[in-house]
Order: sequence, then C-alpha cells, then structure tokens
Amino acid sequence: MQAVIEKARKIKLLVLDVDGVLTDGRLLFDFFGNEYKFFHARDGHGIKLLKRTGVDIAIISGRKSKSVALRMKMLGIQYVYQGHENKRHAFEELLGKTGHTPEQTAYVGDDLLDLPLMVRAGLAVAVNDAHPDVKTRAHWSTTLPGGRGAVREVCDLIMQAQGNYDAILNSYLQ
Repeated sequence: MQAVIEKARKIKLLVLDVDGVLTDGRLLFDFFGNEYKFFHARDGHGIKLLKRTGVDIAIISGRKSKSVALRMKMLGIQYVYQGHENKRHAFEELLGKTGHTPEQTAYVGDDLLDLPLMVRAGLAVAVNDAHPDVKTRAHWSTTLPGGRGAVREVCDLIMQAQGNYDAILNSYLQ
C-alpha cells in the first residue's frame, strides 16, 4: 500500500471513465430512446473536494451521452472527452492541454478499453467490480463498485496521500 500512497502523492490530474466507474455500468433507455444513467452523490462530492485541493479532473468515455455532459457541467469538470473508443488520443490531448505528465496522472477504469490509459498513468485504479484483467493490471482497486462510491474512495486516497484530507474533514467539524 505504501507504493500506492507514493504514487498518489504525485497526482495532479485524475482521469475517470464513465460507464462502470462513475455509473454502475447499466444503461437505461425509455421508449423514446432517451438514455438514463445513475451517478452517486458521494462520488460527485469527492470530485468537488479533490478539485478544491488543486487536482484537475477529467473524463474520457467511449460513449457519448447528454446526461454525462450535464453531470460533468454540474460538477464543474472542464475536461470532458466523450465518444472516444480509442482513448489514447484524448489522453494525449488532455496531457497537452493541462501540462501534466503521465506520472502525475491517475486513471480509474473498469474494462478493457481502459487498459491503454491505465498502463500509461502514474496511478492506475480499478473499481472493485472491474473486469479481472483490468484489476490485475491496476496499482490499486477500490473496495466499492463503480457508480457506488468507488470514485470517492479514489478522491479520498489522493487527498490523504497529499496531506489535504484532514483539513477538508476539519472544515466540516468546525
């Protein structure tokens, strides 16, 4: 675990997959073709807290969805890449825009599409219910499944490793 904490100390950019990470991976469509996704409020709050510490947040998703665009806008996430099945191009563009290195980047994924970024990231995280081949290639796995608080675990880990968590917690206790 000490190696994971050392990696988390260096993180300046957290990149998240959406389906299976920020959501539980299920897709719901109504009779009119509208798509619905369920996001966990604790994940969103963790993202907001981590942003307050100066860590940039981005998403790179293979699918494109209006609900994702809306949720990311609500969270104030500036870097939103949707419809990128080949996530490498979006990742390289993102690094160029932010000026961060792969070593300063954490990536959270759940499926095989995420592997190319996980092997590049300084901290590769798999959600608890990720595909087995993804979990074996991750530096760390969450205890919670995707869409059910896993992203909050990652945010807390980074804040704790960087020494910011206690100040955040104390701000709620005063």
